[in-house]
Amino acid sequence: MEKGWKDVFLTAHEYKATIAKDILENAGLKVVIMNQHDTAYQSFGDYVVYVEENEEQKALELLKELKR
Repeated sequence: MEKGWKDVFLTAHEYKATIAKDILENAGLKVVIMNQHDTAYQSFGDYVVYVEENEEQKALELLKELKR
């Protein structure tokens, strides 16, 4: 990922990454989801949700319940 972005959520499920993105975007944060699934074996890999570095703490607080 480019400099200035921090990963705040990691999951093997696309729907959870989408939920995290929706929560963060509704709070006004810029969000990027990176799909790190292997192209040959779709069961391997994760979805990583990134936010701008200066919004990391806010994002972590917003996603606290989703991580349980």
